[in-house]
Amino acid sequence: MTVDAVLFDLGQVLVRWDPWLPFRGRHPEADVRRFFDEVDFAAFNHRQDAGRPWAEARAELEATHPQHVGLLDVYVEHFAEAVPGPVEGADALVDDLRAAGVRVLGLTNWSAETFHVAPTTAPVVGRLEDVLVSGREGLAKPDPRIFGLATRRFGLDPARTLFTDDAPVNVDAAARAGFRTELFTSHDALRGTLRALGVEVPASPRAPGT
Repeated sequence: MTVDAVLFDLGQVLVRWDPWLPFRGRHPEADVRRFFDEVDFAAFNHRQDAGRPWAEARAELEATHPQHVGLLDVYVEHFAEAVPGPVEGADALVDDLRAAGVRVLGLTNWSAETFHVAPTTAPVVGRLEDVLVSGREGLAKPDPRIFGLATRRFGLDPARTLFTDDAPVNVDAAARAGFRTELFTSHDALRGTLRALGVEVPASPRAPGT
């Protein structure tokens, strides 16, 4: 076997994430869009992934964009709604990899303060051997140091580990760190890649109970 471990990103690979959902029924879409645009929510959230506490984020927002503090509070208080469940096919592929004797691990950009939601809304996360959470480490992808940390902590051989993520910048960083990589598009496509690498998983998910 040329691959003996799969290192999964979580958001949009194993776990669905939609930051709009906590605002549904609570704030008009135009207000939420203005909030996301004016604070550059992608960059703002990346700092949470890299370890910034939410209290510190709120204090900074109060100083720079006080009109949006209430929306941030809604997002944090109702964060579980932003993570509505597993990505289609995730459970089956993780179970098939485990049955094939392949290690299954996670490397996620996620706030330390909200990560507890993930295995609750998407139990597939709890079936991973372990997960390295960026917010707990103060490092976030694509920082090359987080790939080195995952290698050491999990005892991985990058040349025998397939890393998959939906963000090209993270996939590129993993490749530079020596990992085999797959830009995630679907679990069916990932399953095909694994089979091509010699991993003995079924060509399609088994029907429940078989």
